[in-house]
Amino acid sequence: MTTTQTTQTTTHMHGQRINLAKLAPEVYRAMVALDAAARKGLDPVVAELVKIRSSQLNHCAFCIDMHTRDARRAGESEERIYLLSAWEEAGPVFTEKEQAALALAEAITVITDGFVPDAVYERAAKHFEEEELAHLIAVVFTINAWNRIAVSTRMAPTLGR
Repeated sequence: MTTTQTTQTTTHMHGQRINLAKLAPEVYRAMVALDAAARKGLDPVVAELVKIRSSQLNHCAFCIDMHTRDARRAGESEERIYLLSAWEEAGPVFTEKEQAALALAEAITVITDGFVPDAVYERAAKHFEEEELAHLIAVVFTINAWNRIAVSTRMAPTLGR
């Protein structure tokens, strides 16, 4: 296979496959309701940080675009958004609570070992009350579902449109 052929098979230069909201409106409305319920009681900045980080891991351009804009509206700085993909190396740029949330989000998103390590869960449990932790977990599994919807249907980022 030539370099051109390789690029053509790995780059998605075409439009959206289907419109889930139009073709399965009940599913879409249920996802919107789940998303709203998951966010209740959770700091909006923390919610957006974990949504962005999970979306980065899932290569979901649509959700990265959406949630970086949402994070800015919630008061997040450009610098912290830029450093999010390297949060573990960013030192005190992220609070211990945010770091615990990001570690848990990564463990849930990339559940390749078949479990979330106890140390990661316990770290998050130290910084979040039980109800808040439940909502954090819900935000993470909800964004992972949204990522799978957007990636499988090839939703394109709107880039602020």
